Amino acid sequence: YLLQHEDIEIEETFQGVSEEEDRLQKAIERARGQLIVLHKQMMKSAAASEAAIFEVHQEILEDPDLLDAVLEKIEKKQSAAQAWQTTIDARAQVMAQLNDPLLAGRAADIQDVGYRVLRLLMGSDDQRISLPDHPVILVAEDLSPSDTAALDRDKVLGFVTSAGGPTAHSAIIARALSLPAVVSIGERVLDLDNLTTVILNGSNGTLTIEPDAAALGTAQAQQKQLQTAMSDAQKSAGQPATTQDGHRVEVVANIGGVTDAEKAAASGAEGVGLLRTEFLFLERKTAPTEQEQFEVYRDIVQAMDGRPVIVRTLDIGGDKPLPYIDVAPEANPFLGERGIRLCLNRPELLRQQLRAILRAAEFGPLRIMFPMVADLSEWRAARAMVAEVQSELN
Repeated sequence: YLLQHEDIEIEETFQGVSEEEDRLQKAIERARGQLIVLHKQMMKSAAASEAAIFEVHQEILEDPDLLDAVLEKIEKKQSAAQAWQTTIDARAQVMAQLNDPLLAGRAADIQDVGYRVLRLLMGSDDQRISLPDHPVILVAEDLSPSDTAALDRDKVLGFVTSAGGPTAHSAIIARALSLPAVVSIGERVLDLDNLTTVILNGSNGTLTIEPDAAALGTAQAQQKQLQTAMSDAQKSAGQPATTQDGHRVEVVANIGGVTDAEKAAASGAEGVGLLRTEFLFLERKTAPTEQEQFEVYRDIVQAMDGRPVIVRTLDIGGDKPLPYIDVAPEANPFLGERGIRLCLNRPELLRQQLRAILRAAEFGPLRIMFPMVADLSEWRAARAMVAEVQSELN
């Protein structure tokens, strides 16, 4: 089934600088709200760790250089929609021409965010993909991360794109959702008629057009073998990971919430190597209370059922600002006031988190990791606070 995005006709009428700026700000705010909802939906899905992609989209929306460029065009009497689209197109084009394929793939993220805001500017709030009433393999020029995350798994068996790349966010989400996909296959695929029978093989990157009965039989046999192998792997997931020459390997999970912990436990993880606690602090106007944090940490520990959980204290800073934490702008926020330094400068924030973590340790083995430690004095100061809170809690 060929997916074609609806073209948006951009109005050329200019209603005045303040009116156009107001329209732009309202569209950006609504887009931000949609991205927060999408992020939360992803957090609850099988692709929770990929939810951060939509945090990146929020950061694109908040890029001051992007906004300044749009406002400058509005000052020159361009409508908000015109100004926004020309700026987004120029940004995406620059990104797409970079030699690094990973960075070039991010042009799709810029276009995705751009299309979302443009749609809202033109009065359309619906981005749902229209599909037939039966399962299909989607064919498209490209799929945005938003498109991919919103696919109806009951109707979409997989997808093929003429453009895109294996490191693009849409491909990353497809892998996380176990959705077969072949990307950058070439423009000829767009000439296929709807309802053409095809075999999509995401493992070897092929699309077989109008296969004969023998090819269909072979594909169905391979499909069954894969399902059997996955089932066998699930049954043995709890067994120790040991190499053929007897070397024992610890396999632990990197998680960002209770749902991740439940899936990790079900998949045979021997513990949690990193619990990123930022998910508790993002997308809210005030810091989570000690009780809120405690309940989540407790639920994660209980989900892991006696297996160790390493909790990383809040890793936030100038590159990931929070509305309730005032951080001065820095030339390189990754090396400045962030991680453990930010928390030591706000001791009550760290103390509250440590209390919640230590209270949750009553329900199972917890370990604490301090992020972005630059020297031994920072570790000593953080460790002293742990000892102090331990004493308070007896």
